[in-house]
Parts: sequence; C-alpha cells; structure tokens
Amino acid sequence: MRRTLTLFMTLALAGGITAAVAAPADAQGRSTIPQSHPLWANPQTKVADSAPAAKMSFRVYLNLRDEAAAEAAAQSVSSPDSPNYRHYLSTDQVRDQFAASDTTVSAVKNWLSGSGFAIGDVPSNKAYVEATGTTDQVQHAFDVNLAKYKVKGQTLRASNKDLSVPASLAGDVIGVVGVDQATSLFKPNNTTGAATDSAATPTDDPVPPPSKGFRNARPCSAYYGEKVDTTDPAYNGKQLPYAPCGYTPAQLRSAYGVDKVGANGKGTTIAIVDAFASPTIFQDASRYANTNDPANPLKASQFSQHVFPATPGQSAPDQCDASGWYGEETLDVEAAHGLAPGANILYVGGADCQNTGLDTALNYIVAGHKADIISNSYGDTGEDIPADEVKAFNQISLQAVLEGIGVYFSSGDNGDEVARLGTPSPDYSASAPWITAVGGTSLAVGKDGKKVFETGWETGKSVLTNGAYTPGFPGGYTSGAGGGTSRLFKQPFYQKGVVPDSLSTLNQTGNTKGRVVPDISAVADPNTGFLVGQTQTFPEGVSYDQYRIGGTSLASPVFAGIMAVADSFDHFHHGFINPVIYQLTSKTSAISDVKHVDGAVERVDYANSVDASAGLITSARNLDYPNLTIHTTKGYDTTTGLGSPNGLLFLLLV
Repeated sequence: MRRTLTLFMTLALAGGITAAVAAPADAQGRSTIPQSHPLWANPQTKVADSAPAAKMSFRVYLNLRDEAAAEAAAQSVSSPDSPNYRHYLSTDQVRDQFAASDTTVSAVKNWLSGSGFAIGDVPSNKAYVEATGTTDQVQHAFDVNLAKYKVKGQTLRASNKDLSVPASLAGDVIGVVGVDQATSLFKPNNTTGAATDSAATPTDDPVPPPSKGFRNARPCSAYYGEKVDTTDPAYNGKQLPYAPCGYTPAQLRSAYGVDKVGANGKGTTIAIVDAFASPTIFQDASRYANTNDPANPLKASQFSQHVFPATPGQSAPDQCDASGWYGEETLDVEAAHGLAPGANILYVGGADCQNTGLDTALNYIVAGHKADIISNSYGDTGEDIPADEVKAFNQISLQAVLEGIGVYFSSGDNGDEVARLGTPSPDYSASAPWITAVGGTSLAVGKDGKKVFETGWETGKSVLTNGAYTPGFPGGYTSGAGGGTSRLFKQPFYQKGVVPDSLSTLNQTGNTKGRVVPDISAVADPNTGFLVGQTQTFPEGVSYDQYRIGGTSLASPVFAGIMAVADSFDHFHHGFINPVIYQLTSKTSAISDVKHVDGAVERVDYANSVDASAGLITSARNLDYPNLTIHTTKGYDTTTGLGSPNGLLFLLLV
C-alpha cells in the first residue's frame, strides 16, 4: 500500500511524523482514517467485487500515549552530551511509560470482536491488534466496500473510500494495515551486477525451490589488482584490473581494521529481517564459513530463526518472489557472521514482502528486545508511503532507540531514483529519522588485506562489442548506492550543523531543511563485492555454489557486524549511533571520508549466468559514475554519508 502522502502529514521536531487527526465522518459517530483509500482504486480500474466470504487478516495500529515525550527520551538516551546518555529503558519501562494503555487495547479488541472478528496477536509493546475475518465483516466494520482493481499489471484488493472507525477510537488508532494490497513492495537491495538479470519467478508453492543459479565467470582476481586485462582494448586510456572474484570475510575484516582488536562480536546478537526463509540457510552459511573462514565456523548455538507464517489475504500470490529472498537472507547471514564471527545471529522472516509482514517482524524483535543490532536490507522505491504506515514504523524504530537497539537499513541500489521516479528521492525506510541509513562504496582490497582505496558506489557500464566499448566512458548507469534529501522528514537534531545546507534544503520549500541519506557507508559495489555460498537451481539440478554479490544489502550487514565488534570491544551496546557519529566527524578521523576516485574494473560474465555455453560478455565497470544528482565529494555526501568506519579508531571512539 504505497500512496503519496506529502501534503497530508505534519513533521515532528526530531524528524518523526504525526498523523493528521481523524475527522468526523458522519452523524453516526464515526471518524475517517485520512488517506486510507488508494487513489488507484476508482470506478475506472475496478474489475470485480471481492468475495464476501473470503478470509483476510489485518492489523489496527495504536498510537503511543505521548509520542513527544518518547522522542525527547530517545534523544536523551542517544545524545553524548545528555546526562541520560546510554541509560536505556527496559521493554517494561517503554511499555509502561509510552505504549497504548490497557484500556485502549481493550476498547479496540472489544470493537473488533463485536464486529465478528477473531482477535489475533497483540504484541507485548501493544503496537497493534491483529484480527481475522471475512471481507463482508471488514466492509461493515470500516464502512467501505472492497473490490478488485487492475493496477500496474496486477489485480489487487482495495477499499472504495477511506476507512472509518468509531469516533471514540479516533485518537487511539494510527491506521489499519492489510485491508488494501500493496502496489509496490519492499525489495531486497542486493545485486550481482550480472550482464543479464533473471526475472522473478512467482510461485504458490509453500516452500518455493531455490532461486535461479548464478556463477562468476573467469578471469577474476583474488584481490584488487591481482590480474590485469592486457589483451582487450584500454578503457579511457587504461588497461583495467579484472574485478575481484568476491572478497572473503577475512579480507573485509582486515580492510575495515576489525581483525586484530581482540574482539569479535561475542556477547551481541545481530537480528536480520527479511521476507520468508531459505530452507537451506544454516547448512549454506555453515558450509560457507567452513570453506572460506575455517577458523570462525558458524555454530548451531549461534544461529536461530523465527519465521512468521502466511496470513489470510495479505498478499496477492504474484507479488512476492519468495525464492528470490533466499539470496538476500544468505548474503545477510554470511556477511554479518563474517564481520562479527563471535556474535549470535537471529533471523526473523516476515510472512510477506509488504510492510505488513516486515514491520511485524521488526516489531517482534524490538518488543521483546531479542537483539542488540538489527540489519534490514530492503526498501521501497522512493518515499510514496501512506502516513499511517510511516507513523507505525516510526513508533517501532523509536522504541528501539529507547531500548538501546541499533537499527540499520540499506540506503538502496538505484542512486537518486531519477530513472525510476523522474525526480530525485532517497528510499524509505532508510530515510526514517530514528534508524541509521547505510550507503555503499566501491572497495579495493590489496594483496596484504589492506584498503587500497574506497570510493562511492555508482556504476557505469560499457560493454566490449567488436573491439569497442559501448557506450563510451563513463558508460551507462546501472546501479549505485541510494541517497538524497527526504520530502517526508525534517532535518533531525543530529544532522544540524554537519550536513551542508546545499543538501538539506533540496526538495524543500521556504527555509525548511530535510533529513538527508545516508548516514555512513560500507562496501556495496557488486564489482568489488562479497563472496557468498548458496544452494541454487542450476540447469543440471539443485546444488550449492559460490558467487560474488553486492548492493547496500551487503553494506548493512557488514556495518552491523562492525558494530557488533564495537559492542564487544567497548563492553556495552551502542544503540542508536547517529548522534555519536555526526559528532565524531568534526573531532576525529574515526570515520574515513570517502572521496571520488577515478577507478574501473574489467568484468567477464556468462551470458546465461551459469556457464560459457552461451558465450561470455566483457564489460568495463566505472566505479563512481559521475552523471547523477548525488555525488561522492569531500565531507558529507549523499552517496556515502559521513564516510566509512576507520578501524580501531572507530571502535575506540564510537
């Protein structure tokens, strides 16, 4: 359910949002939930009524009792200059001080049960009340008609007008999630950067088969610069090094200076949120560690998972490519363990790839404080998000800050999104104010494991055809780290005086300043990416193999792993780090400023992604493509944020 909401919301001081107050709908004592009806659901796009007896589940999200006080407390526990710095609240304290009251929960449950719904989960933080019923019951309870509408090539369920609730609940209900089906969905922020991209293969199978196979072609390098292409034409006057085959955990630990600090993340739990769950995840991640990092195996005692079952009516069957998420989970688990081999890993799989499933998974971790760090490697295209959904997410991430949980989101893999949206925009949820947005870099790791250079990741691609590169330097843009200035959120307190006005005032009116993305960065470029091992579906059958992958889906778990090492090194949990890192840049070199570097690699790919039977494709990949509205510059920039962590100094001072 992704609809434009810019004109609807008001923005709070710390960068969060406050949903508009519901207005009376009619004389019968009902109040509408503003903008709860998607504009695409209109008589022209309607194709059928919804079946009255069809089962569906939804969640009624509840307001905090005092959001302003919660935001003030969150700022207090996360700001280094506050006397309450790192004096985190327990889950009980958060619930008792800020969560919806028992009276409110009972009132909502009584209304729903009185409307014929079966009451489901109410999490311990009272974020929502879940209910299940029929289409007919939903229509009567929320005073709407549900129908099927044709939109963007899909047939989706939606209401014909704004939902409404009893006026007595107007101040307690943020919104209702799950009545309408989404037009755009959270997508994993990973990419192989392959010559050809395989399409998603939707399936109704309870456990879809492993995703379509991918293998690296040769030649490729064991480290940056190991092999140089001396047989193909020069690119922009230079003979290029072959792309690395994929960095190993030891190479990344060395490059980021966390390999010899006497800490490995022990005592910290990293949670990973994605959709669905790979049936081979532990055996793949364990085999990968044993093969590529034998001194640091993934033990069964270190890994656990919680996967939410599918719920009635949440997703159209063709919306989520479940097996496509298996690679995301594999990357996240192997990268997080690779950087912090002593940390525990908790994987939480959402029931679907909508905010309905993924926010529920995130809330499960936060409500029970089941982890100290949460890595999220998915995002929406831009910020076209309904206000009630943003409000619900804001409350979950706010509670994480209060509890001392660090929440990290990848910034996206499509630069400024101009190509897809027509206007520049960061991606949501990376643009939210109470999370740390992790941008992406291209990383050169030398033979000795040290960093040769690091620059912003924005790829330009030129394919070698008949002895010439087409298009010529700097190539055609393919993908890159997401970033930009939010239209949803005002400038948060921690960015004031650090992010240049030339960036924070973009996309704004008057003297307003916005939240700018990202905050910090780590390796993401699939052309200088990470080696992963995964069970995949190849033409000859299903088997395990290894390949290079990247995207800010890599940057987020890599940085989460570094923060887990920081936790064990400093003997405390760092929680929400944005206020700290924005202060560090003006005082120390704990964060390395990532600047533009003129660099490129030669890359060879199988045309069919698995073997040489269909031929090879050779291309030059420019590492920091210049022709975007976001750029890698000295100081803070919208590709790499403040920069990347600088080894021991970062661990000492963060």
